[in-house]
Amino acid sequence: MVYPTAFEKLMQDFKKLPGIGEKSAERFVFTINNLKEEEIIEFSKDLLNFKNTIRNCKNCGILTDKETCEICDSKTRDKSIICVVEDSKSAYVFEKSGNFKGKYHILNGLINPIEDINPEDINIFSLINERINEDVKEVIIALSPSIEGETTSLYIQKLLEKKNIKVSRLSYGIPMGSDIEYLDPLMISKALEDRKYLE
Repeated sequence: MVYPTAFEKLMQDFKKLPGIGEKSAERFVFTINNLKEEEIIEFSKDLLNFKNTIRNCKNCGILTDKETCEICDSKTRDKSIICVVEDSKSAYVFEKSGNFKGKYHILNGLINPIEDINPEDINIFSLINERINEDVKEVIIALSPSIEGETTSLYIQKLLEKKNIKVSRLSYGIPMGSDIEYLDPLMISKALEDRKYLE
């Protein structure tokens, strides 16, 4: 069956989203067709507003709609601990667990020579040069246990050797190759609690 051009174009737009295949995209377009015009206008405004207001926190790099995020601005968070994660999704997984009360540092990627992603292409050096100060006592490296995650972890660990701080990693109860964002809060809490300190 050949869909009308506008229908097909909208389907292709939805398929740009992760996990959305032909059937899901088709269902979304049929659903949108049944919405009132004002609902569609509101939806499109929300998309544009999101794109125009969401940015990376100037300190930690997490997604926020302010210059600095609520976590960095909080007076109740423990500024002596920084948890290094791959992206904002991973940080929000830790927040949902409710057990981490420190600060974050978002790398926005992992070292991957095959994809030509090098240390200078992600947010590593601001951690070492700007975030580590006399207040910081521990850095938790909380990256997915993939080849890229391990490579990035070892690189950060090496850079932190010159700093007088503890470096720890999540416990290895996390299955190899799994993504932090798909772990349940209980597993995240346990991995944090059982984290291993590196020499």
